[in-house]
Amino acid sequence: MQSSRHDFWAGLWGALPFCVVVAPYGIVFGVLAAESGLDILTATAFSMAVIAGAAQFTALSLMQDQAPVLIVIIVGLAVNLRMALYSATLATHLGAAPFWTRAFVAYAILDHSFALADQKFQNEPDMSLSRKLSFYFGATSLVAVIWVVGTGFGAWLGAQIPDWLALDFAMPIAFIALVAPALRSLPHVSAAFTAATLSLLLAPVPYGLGLIVSALVALLLGAEMERRMRQTP
Repeated sequence: MQSSRHDFWAGLWGALPFCVVVAPYGIVFGVLAAESGLDILTATAFSMAVIAGAAQFTALSLMQDQAPVLIVIIVGLAVNLRMALYSATLATHLGAAPFWTRAFVAYAILDHSFALADQKFQNEPDMSLSRKLSFYFGATSLVAVIWVVGTGFGAWLGAQIPDWLALDFAMPIAFIALVAPALRSLPHVSAAFTAATLSLLLAPVPYGLGLIVSALVALLLGAEMERRMRQTP
């Protein structure tokens, strides 16, 4: 019979390959945060509080545009809506845990940790709650630490870059690198094209509200296209 300690290490080793991606990703965010005027402590605290790459990049971009705090929060939550679906799925496996344990599970949800944990729990439905929790925290702990440390190192590195060497181009490049690998189907491409086009057309709308409208329209279009494609025999 396997122990909870064994499951923790199994989750950690399973997540190890993701660290190769998360480390440079965190460094890039730290550099961009420093270029945006955040000091090392603030940038690191940002990553500790949020732990969500896409939402943090989006929030940073809106902060550069001096959008109101409420808009930054709303857009950041919209970008992370998938986490609500992850939470609903994990609740079927970890819902019996104490409240504070579930709160920490929700705080530490990452794309890779959810994928690893969901697959593990489905393959081994007889796992006890303690074993499931151990595997989950093993899958997410090291990656979360590397993300935060990477952000801090990137913020320090960004502070060393001279003012004449501007990195304003890095933000759009980071977004392209983030989005491009996800464009794997016609609904994805259509949604991305729609969002990009509407964002340009609605750029004059104040406080970045055009971005929210563009994202909602693109999401609805992509979801409808995917629904119709699934119905097509």
